[in-house]
Amino acid sequence: MSLPYGPSVVGVCDDSNEAVIAAVRQLTRGTAWSVINRVPLEFPAHHPQGVVRGSDRRLYLSSAEIIEPTRFYGSPVDGFDRTPGQGIGHLFVTDPDGGALGHVTVGEDAVYHPGGIDFDGESVWVPAAEYRPHSRSIVYRVDPDTLEVREAFRFDDHIGGVVRDRQSGLLHAVTWGSRSLLTFTPDGRLTHRVDNKSHFVDYQTCVSVGGGHMVCTGIAEYPVPGAGVFSLGGIAVVDVDSGRIEHEAPMTELSPAGRVVTYNAVHLETDGSVLRMFAVPDDGASAGDAHLLTLETTLA
Repeated sequence: MSLPYGPSVVGVCDDSNEAVIAAVRQLTRGTAWSVINRVPLEFPAHHPQGVVRGSDRRLYLSSAEIIEPTRFYGSPVDGFDRTPGQGIGHLFVTDPDGGALGHVTVGEDAVYHPGGIDFDGESVWVPAAEYRPHSRSIVYRVDPDTLEVREAFRFDDHIGGVVRDRQSGLLHAVTWGSRSLLTFTPDGRLTHRVDNKSHFVDYQTCVSVGGGHMVCTGIAEYPVPGAGVFSLGGIAVVDVDSGRIEHEAPMTELSPAGRVVTYNAVHLETDGSVLRMFAVPDDGASAGDAHLLTLETTLA
């Protein structure tokens, strides 16, 4: 089904932590979302991971191009449960109309899987990791205009997403499956690590942070006997010191391919009257296969 949407007229809203948290705290199980725009991406999106709005209409999208999938070992090898596989890490520049505006690669060797990303007003922060738990990561700073890639630090674990607190300057991150929440200085010194207290949803990306809280989105898949799996999406306000979930709501809106829209790449912003979500949940091997979705829900 195609939607009768033309070029996007979506304007820039407030994506500050205070505004987004206030909006997310209004979400409930009964919250209704409307898809206000759905546009094909004019480039092969591969396996999207994170998306963030820049200082104008531009959006930055991280993605993993999988060349050789990982394969599970019969028993652990050197502490790993699977092979590293092969791939290429990408950072694309697009806009609400899905245009192909720029591209750069990140990662090296087996470190090819980018995660959730953030823009702090100066740099786009992009983590890249091996595509397996308990592995290793490289966190990059990318110039939003020139796309110059600079390594910020390395870490001996899988970092699945980062977000920067614009007030404190600290970086907050999630590990594989978001089982641990990490806090770093910008040069990579780990200052805090805490277990995630929620086990309903694995957070794939964190979309804002500040004042001791961050907003995260993600998904978990639960087996249904004889019927495949049930996918549960979610949005949560997380206390970064304790790992405690202060507010959460499920997400059931589906993508064109049938995935929950919080499957991976999500960015949130608000104008006070609506909460807006940009999402790229589906994979795309060719230009036009994956879609950028814009959803909104009305706030009280």
